[in-house]
Amino acid sequence: MVRYLAGRLLQALLVVWAAFTVAFVVLRLLPGDPVALMLSGRNGFEAVSAEEVARVRAELGLDRPAVVQYLSALGAALRGDFGRSIQTGRPVSEMIAEALPPTLQIGTIALALSLSAGTAIGVLGNLPGSRFARQVLRSVPSLSISLPSFWVGLALIQLLSLRWPVFPSLGGSGLASAVLPACTLAVPGTAMVAQMLGKSLHATLREPYADTIRATGAGRTRLLLGHGLRNAALPAVTVVGLLAGNLIGGAVVVETVFSRPGVGRVTQFAVATQDLPVVQGVVVVASVAFAAVNLAVDLLYPALDPRIRITGRRAAA
Repeated sequence: MVRYLAGRLLQALLVVWAAFTVAFVVLRLLPGDPVALMLSGRNGFEAVSAEEVARVRAELGLDRPAVVQYLSALGAALRGDFGRSIQTGRPVSEMIAEALPPTLQIGTIALALSLSAGTAIGVLGNLPGSRFARQVLRSVPSLSISLPSFWVGLALIQLLSLRWPVFPSLGGSGLASAVLPACTLAVPGTAMVAQMLGKSLHATLREPYADTIRATGAGRTRLLLGHGLRNAALPAVTVVGLLAGNLIGGAVVVETVFSRPGVGRVTQFAVATQDLPVVQGVVVVASVAFAAVNLAVDLLYPALDPRIRITGRRAAA
């Protein structure tokens, strides 16, 4: 168990390091100069002298060789220091810490909605009933996952904020303002959970043990809810890790549509202005969250399926 945890922690650290390295390289390959963008913005987007740009680059350490910049940034990141924003001068860690609560609010609600609604659709699509109803329920995930998030957000604003003023459309204060953004963020997650769970349940009901349970007189509903759901839950649990990884990317669109503060808005502004330290910090935080959730999912497998045992080398069935 200890060796397995150590191995998984090492893999998580490698994922975070790889994300940090790829982000560092890609951001440095982007066209344009973030210092020139910052100075021109401060001067009303007027031309800035090359001497001024060179001076500020030297102050920020951007004139040093790329390898030196990388090692310096990596060492600081290990201490939780992502530097200061090029555009605002504020510590990146402070900016991310302020932006995290609103994003975590809608992310937590969206994850809960995705799991509950996705599970309901996956189960209902396999319950006894008319064939037409099952086909409709099984087609819902494919339809939902194909809908763009910005379109879903705008549609919800039009229906539940403008036509029927049930929820506020803009802003980030209060639980009510988080409902529509969370629902928008939950649509693709619901589709993923429902699609994965529905297919897994369908396959589970064809296993040999299912025939044995039917022979005892159990109906399809009892077989599905009493035995099949737990055995089919593993693929759906895996999706949770993917949903956590998609949270930041989805938050960029959702927080823009609903004009909410959060990590998504910070990321959008940082990418648009090539604020390299901010983007780097957001990538590291997102990769840490992704690695942590996936580690938790791996440890949850044996609780869901006793056939899976954790050994020193790997999780095996």
